[in-house]
Amino acid sequence: MPDPGAGDKAAVRRYTPPAMNDDEPSLALLPAGLTDQLPPRAAQEAMVIHHLMATCAGYGYERVKPPLVEFEDSLLAGPGQSLARQTFRLMDPQSQRMMGVRADMTVQVARIAGTRLGSVPRPLRLSYAGSVLRVSGSQLRNDRQFTQAGFELIGTEALAGDAEVVQVAAEALTSLGIKDLSIDLTMPTFVPTICRGLGLSADESEKIRDLLDRKDAAGLEAIGGIAAKTFAPILAAAGEADTGLEKLSALSISGEAELLRAGVASLTEILKTRIPGVALTIDPGEYRGFEYESGTCFTLFAKDVRGELGRGGRYRLQNGEPAVGVSIYLDSIMRALPAPAPEQKIYLPADTPIDAAARLREEGWRTVQGMEPDSDSQASAKALSCTHIFSKGEARLLD
Repeated sequence: MPDPGAGDKAAVRRYTPPAMNDDEPSLALLPAGLTDQLPPRAAQEAMVIHHLMATCAGYGYERVKPPLVEFEDSLLAGPGQSLARQTFRLMDPQSQRMMGVRADMTVQVARIAGTRLGSVPRPLRLSYAGSVLRVSGSQLRNDRQFTQAGFELIGTEALAGDAEVVQVAAEALTSLGIKDLSIDLTMPTFVPTICRGLGLSADESEKIRDLLDRKDAAGLEAIGGIAAKTFAPILAAAGEADTGLEKLSALSISGEAELLRAGVASLTEILKTRIPGVALTIDPGEYRGFEYESGTCFTLFAKDVRGELGRGGRYRLQNGEPAVGVSIYLDSIMRALPAPAPEQKIYLPADTPIDAAARLREEGWRTVQGMEPDSDSQASAKALSCTHIFSKGEARLLD
């Protein structure tokens, strides 16, 4: 190996990568929907995850860490069926069984709760955070790989459980500095329940759900009869929670549909007390993305932020056990937060004593050690994005 001390010292210090040939593939090119997280955003995201998990821990939620890949039999069971087309599959060379890369972590947490932690006393509180990978992005989320965090409350059907999950999610986001948070409440099984009560066919029910989802008032009116009279108020109820609930109260419904309406009304009253600074809306006709939920659900939004910050609601584990939880999407959270302030870093010339460097780190400084003596430490410090330099035994602000 050539002696790095021989020849021009500056050439050793100022290494420049060789230029790439135009015929060579770019090493920076990534598949569509996949991105590198660079400084300082990568560090900011890690801090956000730590904050979210700390907020959950304050309410008694314990963190679990499922594997990135597992057998598709368990990964795509129950609610996981809805993500079958979004799941990357591969063959396990050891077991010769098909595996899947997780597209959502909620299914994995449900599996852990129903198996490994099946005998733990209920209600069980679990939290999680990690990367998920999907076959394709969506209109609101172009990324195919993103970080998902969340928490699940398992083993209780009490309305207090729904309220706790919404409260913890709202508290975690507002304490991060996210402003103008709003929560949209919905009941995915509300419209299908009413359709069954009216004796509508599966095709008629699907048409009505689609019209409600597209907010097509003219289409509903064109149906005519009792169906139009029943579902028009449901469409009109979408909006501010109190106003919407008042419109829903005019509906003549009973049984399961009435229980759903009463449940969302009661939850709204509890949330108005617990999170008074958060706007509450309802959309009783919304159901896309909630196909496997079994009760009241919710979506988190922030003003002027593209895409949902998270969503959650009631569902059942594969063994029938009741649960309520929320998934929070870090890509949306990062869009809602301002760019982090420049970090305070101090440049240490090569001759800085080791004990002095250790003392600075104990004081909270981020130190950047010079590798070789240089003639212009100020220039080296600026080139390495430092804000201070260690000179004459103390930290000095760069000119």
